[in-house]
Amino acid sequence: MRWVVVSRFIVLISTCLFSLISLANKPDLFLLKTYDDSKDVVGWVMSEKLDGVRGFWNGQELLTRGGKKLTPPKWFLKNYPPFAIDGELWTKRGDFERVSSIVRTKNSGDRWKLITHNIFEVPNQQGGLLERLSVLKSHLFSHSVPHLKVLKQTQIQSKQQLQNFLTEVTSHKGEGVVVRNPEVLYETGRLASALKVKKYFDTECTVLEILPGKGKYLHKMGSVLCQTATGKQLKIGSGFKDKDRANPPAIGSKITFKYYGFTKKGNFKYPVYLRVRSK
Repeated sequence: MRWVVVSRFIVLISTCLFSLISLANKPDLFLLKTYDDSKDVVGWVMSEKLDGVRGFWNGQELLTRGGKKLTPPKWFLKNYPPFAIDGELWTKRGDFERVSSIVRTKNSGDRWKLITHNIFEVPNQQGGLLERLSVLKSHLFSHSVPHLKVLKQTQIQSKQQLQNFLTEVTSHKGEGVVVRNPEVLYETGRLASALKVKKYFDTECTVLEILPGKGKYLHKMGSVLCQTATGKQLKIGSGFKDKDRANPPAIGSKITFKYYGFTKKGNFKYPVYLRVRSK
């Protein structure tokens, strides 16, 4: 019995130490807020939002957003710059599962030949975004790294141009668009100067059940279980205001929700409550 207790204690300590090490290695990155139509982004730049794995090169190691050290073959990192770069490890649109499998598995070997590293930031450099990216372009001018690419940034001339680009990307199964203020100096954290733009769809479902909340939503509605006209059931917990949670939609009522396409299993991606359907 004593040995079992000691073993469990050792496992607990090991888990805590692993968590602390991961936290210590976690890079301080910029993160995206969500765009809405009220935001004036004319004069900003836009690029496709790639659906891959975040790859942060700190000048010595390649890390994920969470701080996990990746182990690509030596040839993959040959001629990488001695300064930090931040981007997306990617193959093609709609291929996230394969990208994740390659980069997170040790000894993936030649499978890394499918990966490109698409850079959208050069941290800790002077000037605005385009000036920072030019530092990497200068390095690549004299160092050949075929799979290391600077993600194209296009200046936004109008809101319609942004919407057209978004439609073009999503019509070819792309995830969305990122818009950034090119004048802002390098910052980390979730930024109002870096926004994700996604094309969403909306549909209706009938409320089947009100599910209780937890934490700050204790004694209030946490989410609803509902069913679409095709018979597909789903839970929706996002998009509700406090007044909605205190007075949730009635069972049997129809609500409208938005979503961002479908997963490979056919489930709604990121369903968000919009409103109760007016009668």
